Amino acid sequence: MDEQRAGGGGAPRWWRQGPPWWNRWDDAEHGPRWPWRTTALITVFVLVGSNFAAESQAGERAALDPFARVLLLVAGLSLLWRKRYPVAVAFGTAGAATVYLGAGYPYGPVFLAVAVSCFGAVVAGHRAAAWSAIGMLWAGHLLVAHWLYRWLPPSGDGAASWGSEIVVATWMVAIAALSELARTRREQWARERAERAQAARRRADEERLRIARELHDVLAHSISVINVQAGVGLALLDSDPEQARSALTTIKAASKEALGEVRQVLDTLRTPGDAPRAPAPGLGRMPELVAQAAGAGLTVDVTGEPPDLPPGADLAAFRIVQEALTNVVRHSGSRHARVRLGHDADALRLCVDDDGPATGAEAGGSGNGLAGMRERAAALGGTIEAGPRADGGFRVLAVLPLKVKEDR
Repeated sequence: MDEQRAGGGGAPRWWRQGPPWWNRWDDAEHGPRWPWRTTALITVFVLVGSNFAAESQAGERAALDPFARVLLLVAGLSLLWRKRYPVAVAFGTAGAATVYLGAGYPYGPVFLAVAVSCFGAVVAGHRAAAWSAIGMLWAGHLLVAHWLYRWLPPSGDGAASWGSEIVVATWMVAIAALSELARTRREQWARERAERAQAARRRADEERLRIARELHDVLAHSISVINVQAGVGLALLDSDPEQARSALTTIKAASKEALGEVRQVLDTLRTPGDAPRAPAPGLGRMPELVAQAAGAGLTVDVTGEPPDLPPGADLAAFRIVQEALTNVVRHSGSRHARVRLGHDADALRLCVDDDGPATGAEAGGSGNGLAGMRERAAALGGTIEAGPRADGGFRVLAVLPLKVKEDR
């Protein structure tokens, strides 16, 4: 019961996703399944119910004979193929019912076989065929009841009243309407399932992108520091061992911090939903970031104080500054950078400048670095502007809203 009502609202789950039997018609390996049990039940009901109908209509309609029973069996047993050949079965049951009524046999459950076959055809998407089969049965009944009755059994039979035709027509329309309702509901369930699957894929893609950004920002920054310090250590290994030792110490600290942050990201994958073991970095760790940059030979001047930020915005701001400084280390000939923090009631403004010139093909970096910064800002409803300054050097300007809707 709890599983059936999972999802809230008190409604059983199949009411939103379809009843359990609804989606078992098709087998991916063997095609539609054979509906043995329902076919047997309907066939038995048609045969037994027709016997009772014959007794109640004795003297008015022809008695059941072997030919009538064969027609009833054909109408009932043909439902076994209704999932594989819905059009043929719809016309087959309608044809058998038309012949049955034309031979003067009693009205009864034979209409149930027609209703089930046409229902299946409509749900399977063959609306025109189902309506045509119903129309054929109705037209055949009109023809027999108001014209051919003179030459068909039982003898002495008169024309049917138009009131009875209205009843028959009402049943036909009810069958068609119920079939259309079921088809519409099934299509709605299919759309909802597709939307849920698409939403799940989108969430998975967003999570992969988030993890990729985190790993890129952590590794790019730390490896840049390690690379610079390794070069310093190699250059000074013989001439200045103490300075080389300092470079190796910086490499050790940077690698340890990188391993810790990578482990934190991977822990979120192993135990989704658990609280992280360490708080996410934010602008409060700006002094550490400045110290790491100094270890890579970059002097960073920071002006301004950050406001209180939501965790997501705080992490994004820290990563943007970290990536911008990493790009200065990797792509700029300048050994000096300026970080300015400013804010008003609505937004935080981050500005990272260096004086250049570029040491590679691109001064501010390229590829995943700038793309990751833009994605972080866009996810919060902010913007990133990155490009060369008119007086030389490179600038990264980020604007992040202070009021961010955190994911629940």
